[in-house]
Amino acid sequence: MTGFLVLFFIVWGGVLGLWLLLGRRAQTAGAEKITTRVLGLPEKSQKKTKAAGKSAHAPLIAVEDQTTGRVVLRIIRRLELHDRLQKLIEQAGLKWKVARLVHSCLALFLVGFWLSWGLLPTQYRAAAFLVGVAAGALPLLYLVSKRRGRLHKFEEQFPDSLEFMARSMRAGHAFSVSLEMLHREFQEPLAGEFRRVFEEHNLGMPLDLALQKLGQRVPSLDVHFFVSAVLLQKRTGGNLAEILDKLAYVIRERFKLRGKIRAISAHGRMTGLALTLIPIGVAAMMFVVNPDYVTFFVREEVGNLMMAGAIALQLVGYAIIRKIVNIEI
Repeated sequence: MTGFLVLFFIVWGGVLGLWLLLGRRAQTAGAEKITTRVLGLPEKSQKKTKAAGKSAHAPLIAVEDQTTGRVVLRIIRRLELHDRLQKLIEQAGLKWKVARLVHSCLALFLVGFWLSWGLLPTQYRAAAFLVGVAAGALPLLYLVSKRRGRLHKFEEQFPDSLEFMARSMRAGHAFSVSLEMLHREFQEPLAGEFRRVFEEHNLGMPLDLALQKLGQRVPSLDVHFFVSAVLLQKRTGGNLAEILDKLAYVIRERFKLRGKIRAISAHGRMTGLALTLIPIGVAAMMFVVNPDYVTFFVREEVGNLMMAGAIALQLVGYAIIRKIVNIEI
């Protein structure tokens, strides 16, 4: 068993080191290519082979590294998961790549599966797959957690930013200037999102499209209200400062109402959590007190089916309770 683990970590370390070495080499080659193109120096090996075949150079700035994880990118594009994962990473505010995210999930799945397969007793090795799935889902859970926290912090800063923009426009500044002042005065994540809107508009993108992209990056109802109000005022006219003040007031009132609803529904959420954790606690206690009685659910095929059905019903019950207590405003 010890020799197997040592061999596994040696092979895994060798593959990881080779991957990092190849990635470092590819980045170095890309940096040298950019340097030669910017400085106008002649290319060393590519001018003879590619000068006759291609007349235009590749762009200096690539949207995504297409050489890292080409097979993985092809698979997730066929499954229509690439855009969803890219949007999730962007909403979480992280500078990850989709291919490296998938590689991390696969690596954690393999590590969790093999470790649990080697460490668990023979009769419990069927749970190694579940342990691997749980380990492989850790990067996705981290992304979802970062996204939720970032959006919550953005929504907390958003009413103050609307009032700041209204005051700046009353002082005589244009809307684009107020966007520039906004990303200087506020903190992340609100400052980064509005800085991106200002830079896109400053580099030639229409304001309508820049604001619509903001609404796509920040999936919040308040942001959609803001984008709709600005676009409507741009087409029909009106006092935008007054509109932003009223919108900030409405958002704050929604926050107060949401807090009251969460306080009222706290009992239901605690009940759902307790009803979900009680069977898990009883099963863990039975594994300690009377393991021969509980191993029926692991060893026998009928016991496996019963355990799978019980877990599915527990998840369905928890989802129903969460749906009942989750009141949208």
